[in-house]
Amino acid sequence: MKRDLSRRDFVHCVVGGAAVSAAASGRAAQTGASQKMNVLFVTVDDLNNALHCFGHPTVQTPHTDRLMARGVGFDHCYCQFPLCSPSRTSLMTGLRPDVTKVYDLQKHFRTTVPDVVTLPQMFQKHGYFVARVGKLYHYGVPGQIGTDGLDDPPSWHKVVNPRGRDKDEEDKVINLHKNKTGLGSALAWYESEGADEEYTDGKVATEVIRLLEENKDKPFFIGCGFYRPHVPWIVPKKYFDLYPVEKMQLPSNPPNDRDDVPPAAFTVNPPNYGFSEEDCRRALRAYFASITHMDAQLGRVLDALDRLGLADKTIVVFWGDNGYCLGEHGQWQKQSLFEESARVPLIIAWPGARTKGQICPRVVETLDLYPTLADLCGLEAPKHVQGVSLRPLLEDPKRPWDRPAYTQTQRGGKKQGAFMGYTVRTERWRYTEWDGGKQGAELYDEQKDPREFTNLAKDPKYADVVAEMKKILHAVAKP
Repeated sequence: MKRDLSRRDFVHCVVGGAAVSAAASGRAAQTGASQKMNVLFVTVDDLNNALHCFGHPTVQTPHTDRLMARGVGFDHCYCQFPLCSPSRTSLMTGLRPDVTKVYDLQKHFRTTVPDVVTLPQMFQKHGYFVARVGKLYHYGVPGQIGTDGLDDPPSWHKVVNPRGRDKDEEDKVINLHKNKTGLGSALAWYESEGADEEYTDGKVATEVIRLLEENKDKPFFIGCGFYRPHVPWIVPKKYFDLYPVEKMQLPSNPPNDRDDVPPAAFTVNPPNYGFSEEDCRRALRAYFASITHMDAQLGRVLDALDRLGLADKTIVVFWGDNGYCLGEHGQWQKQSLFEESARVPLIIAWPGARTKGQICPRVVETLDLYPTLADLCGLEAPKHVQGVSLRPLLEDPKRPWDRPAYTQTQRGGKKQGAFMGYTVRTERWRYTEWDGGKQGAELYDEQKDPREFTNLAKDPKYADVVAEMKKILHAVAKP
């Protein structure tokens, strides 16, 4: 059977990636920037690939489109854990979740890897001013003033935790869950009446712009953490008006879609929580409205970069911390291992790139951002970093690239007994095991079945594919 699976040593490739990064960093230093490149690191909460620049037919994101025109978009980027804190912790430390042991929203990575040098700390060590505005590590949505949640103080010279009128209007939301769950995990929204600058993301943009103005003459790493489209979806009414309910198109799932899938794969039961199609359309509308509101705040920050003359000496990274299901397989939100939950948007606008405006189709991980930024800025990434630099793909987005992407999530708890699900994604296949396969496995042909409707894991015709994908999965994942 003809397959596209590479037989390279994935353990060396993934765990030994720091060597690749260091070598690339030397190349960066030789091409060298006598002048240090700045970094604007834009993180967006619960953003999937529903962006115009990634081909979505409905969502209006003119400023993300504008950023894409300045850089390279990665169409198949995957987070390491589809939940805020584990995902962000993995990227910021350069370590996979099974190293940090952060699988939830309570544990701090310093309890397991106390001396790890984080991505922002690396920039501090090289003389950068390093700050964050909003959510970079995990804290509330938005956080209360004066509370940092699971933030990491050694990572920053300065922090700003904005809080807008959306936090004060949470008691006004339409909550499809009828207050049976906290707003942080409920499909809930409110069409508000304020000006953009009054909302938390508007305040994030304002404070980032202020930091850009104050630090424009020194090298900086500034984290810009937008909250929307995380629930509750509270944004100005004008953004809801862009998306008439009757024009919202929900995913079409076959009647038997879930029959061949292990129960552990699902977090939403019954499908769509049992909500009506009308309610689901309204939720979809609120999610899209929140994306466009966030996009407008991104536009304000990009305007400031241009106004201050920083665009040609600032690398802009734009990424989502996890994907988000919007009715695919009857699932909503995150914490599944389907494509829509594991896949995230990634754009890297590097002033030195000659490939601006291109889409890279190769499979990459958010874990790769740490060594990539070290490389592009002429720095040497710490040896612990487990990803590899994406600079070769920035220089040639279509070049061969045979690294897979790994995502994991946890099921159960202390009472039921927790277990892990692991998935590995190549350009052709997605293979998933729940509890080491004891609670089921999944195999999808992403070329023929990109919506992942047909699980091939038990089909004898694909036994050799399963065997090879299992080897690739177990090279990094330890079920």
